[in-house]
Amino acid sequence: MSTISRDEVAHLAGLARLAVSEDELDTFAGQLDVILDSVARVGEVAADEIPPTSHAVPVTNVFRTDEVRDGLSRGEALAGAPATEENRFRVPRILNEEA
Repeated sequence: MSTISRDEVAHLAGLARLAVSEDELDTFAGQLDVILDSVARVGEVAADEIPPTSHAVPVTNVFRTDEVRDGLSRGEALAGAPATEENRFRVPRILNEEA
């Protein structure tokens, strides 16, 4: 028997602003039951002496150190631009204001 009623599924769907058909209410109720049963089983297995973890394996920082290096010159940066004007990127006007 389902521990989540069709009315509860309909209420949750309404909160999530999801359009759910009558057939889907039964389907989703069954699926939500399976999910809740799985979560309950995990809770039964977890032991007090086992600390909670966020990852199954140890995670280390993979960032490289910051190193200062030369960037592109203005000419190199503008070389790939589709349009330039006065040594700057030319882009379409998006506001109706005068510059």
